Amino acid sequence: MNLQSENKQAGETVEVERHEAEAVMSAKIRRPLYEARKKIFPKRAEGRFRQFKWLVMLVTLGIYYLTPWLRWDRGPYAPDQAVLIDLAHRRFYFFFIEIWPQEFFFVAGLLVMAGFGLFLITSAVGRAWCGYTCPQTVWVDLFLVVERAIEGDRNARMKLENAPWTFNKIVKRVSKHLIWLAIAVATGGAWIFYFADAPTLAIDFVTGYAQPVAYITVAVLTATTYVFGGIMREQVCIYMCPWPRIQAAMLDESSLVVTYNDWRGEPRTRGSKKAAAAGLAVGDCVDCNACVAVCPMGIDIRDGQQLECITCALCIDACDSVMDKVGKPRGLIAYATLDEYQSNMMMATNNGATAIDPSNVRNPDGSFSDKIRHFDWRIIFRPRTLLYMGVWGAVGIGLMVALLSRDRLEVNVLHDRNPQYVLESDGSIRNGYAVRILNMIPQPRNIIVSLEGIPDATMKVNGMETDSPRAITVAVEPDQVTNLKIFLTMPGDKVAWSNEDFRFVVKDADGDETDTYKAVFFAPGVRK
Repeated sequence: MNLQSENKQAGETVEVERHEAEAVMSAKIRRPLYEARKKIFPKRAEGRFRQFKWLVMLVTLGIYYLTPWLRWDRGPYAPDQAVLIDLAHRRFYFFFIEIWPQEFFFVAGLLVMAGFGLFLITSAVGRAWCGYTCPQTVWVDLFLVVERAIEGDRNARMKLENAPWTFNKIVKRVSKHLIWLAIAVATGGAWIFYFADAPTLAIDFVTGYAQPVAYITVAVLTATTYVFGGIMREQVCIYMCPWPRIQAAMLDESSLVVTYNDWRGEPRTRGSKKAAAAGLAVGDCVDCNACVAVCPMGIDIRDGQQLECITCALCIDACDSVMDKVGKPRGLIAYATLDEYQSNMMMATNNGATAIDPSNVRNPDGSFSDKIRHFDWRIIFRPRTLLYMGVWGAVGIGLMVALLSRDRLEVNVLHDRNPQYVLESDGSIRNGYAVRILNMIPQPRNIIVSLEGIPDATMKVNGMETDSPRAITVAVEPDQVTNLKIFLTMPGDKVAWSNEDFRFVVKDADGDETDTYKAVFFAPGVRK
């Protein structure tokens, strides 16, 4: 069905295709949770937002699939995979950064930054994360590319859905689902490569020599990607994801969200030329349903803000293309703030006293009034977003400072619990300590272990010869923990108190890096 509308700029009548699209998830007819899903067949959109989504999909999928194969030379004693979560050795490698288990606060800090980053994006531009970079959105877009390539665009897919099961339909459906499964397998396969050397694991996986957990992980991720991206799609965003319900707390009157500007679109009409000739008020919306046809969530943005809207802006592209055809300004559907929308709405309705009258927002020549409010980018930098940016930046700077100033040599000491001390035959007191030296660089080092304090104590290391009574040089393995059993002995006549504080000092024999650990020497009590 085509609609006739007058192109005022060209002075001619143009035909705009009207899509018989139903907003199956419309706020007006929202269905119960347990009602059977009604399939959505989104039409392919063209425009600047669709192009941006293609770019985001290409970048995000490229990062996900290619990152495990990047190499980074850390020397002969460390893995050369650029990004690696080495669970066996409890290490996380990210290019030149290596994180040990006790440095998990770096990961916690990144999670805090991710949280405040999400708060910042949502308060500034609504659910932009959901519409462009959420994995669910990215993989659904990828699956839709496959679906359109095999079954055709919206009308062809709807026709195929209602057609009887023929050989042609079976071939198309089987081909589509096989490609979906291949993508899902590749998704799970890429994930496991982050946890082991990718080339080695790939060979072991194909030949059947990989660990069972690798096959289980791929199976689980294959199933979830296939089901979520191919079958459930919008159901995941609406019912499984908590963010649609949380986002309301993140939005305010100055947040940019996809908005139908009914102050210029209403009253909508399918025959603007005839309506104008009859003296009726005519808005810019020609009721072509293009915005509904392209929506991957199956809603009608003209119903207002809705929980289901992921702010993908494809409806903006669809509407802009129609406005171009009929010679009207773009922006009937656009990113707008609630403040500017309400201001323009009050103008269109005479401060709420009348129905929307398009003449209230236009000049006699048809152009928009100068009183119409438009988006001002400076509104993004308001107290709320500045607070989020400040917290986000402060955490990031703190992590960077901690990363650049952290020590790569640590010592931990545990005093023997039972017995706490040993009284030897000559009257001297002996304490035992388990000393752990952490060499957190991928190079072997010679470490000097010495005592600071209790000047009368002597040191002996189990199974090793000491350099002096109070020091020893230990060869430590690269990127490893070296365990020592050290005994300290104090002459009986030198022990004055029940316990004395001292320090274990470790120092790189070939550098300046040192670390200390405060320990206690236990004795039976004051000696007379």
